[in-house]
Amino acid sequence: MFKKTIASLVATLFLAGTLVTLTGCNTMAGAGKDIERGGEKIKDEANEHK
Repeated sequence: MFKKTIASLVATLFLAGTLVTLTGCNTMAGAGKDIERGGEKIKDEANEHK
């Protein structure tokens, strides 16, 4: 009984950790793309006003 409870707890924590990691990666990748697009717009505006 105790071993099943521990195994369930470990499995749940592992899945939760994996989910959090994947979500964090996707969020950071999206933020990086947004920042990159913002930088491109600023660069384009600077080139227009040279």
